[in-house]
Amino acid sequence: MDNQDLLQRIQALVQEEHELREQPQDAGAGEAHQEHTARLRKVEEDLDQCWDLLRQRRAKADAGENPADADVRPVSQVEGYRQ
Repeated sequence: MDNQDLLQRIQALVQEEHELREQPQDAGAGEAHQEHTARLRKVEEDLDQCWDLLRQRRAKADAGENPADADVRPVSQVEGYRQ
């Protein structure tokens, strides 16, 4: 996956996140609400991982290293970053 592929993936995830946030959801604990909440959380995690990978690739390229050597970091690691 190159930077352009990552940017396209990010764009698709951002679009899905916006659509999920725009959908009206009852605040109840029903199955549909739980599925919606879980999907939104997954999209947010995937976005964080994609942004992190893109930053890694760009940093490696700037340092004269091979961007393909960048690896996707676990959600537990990228979710803890301060922005």
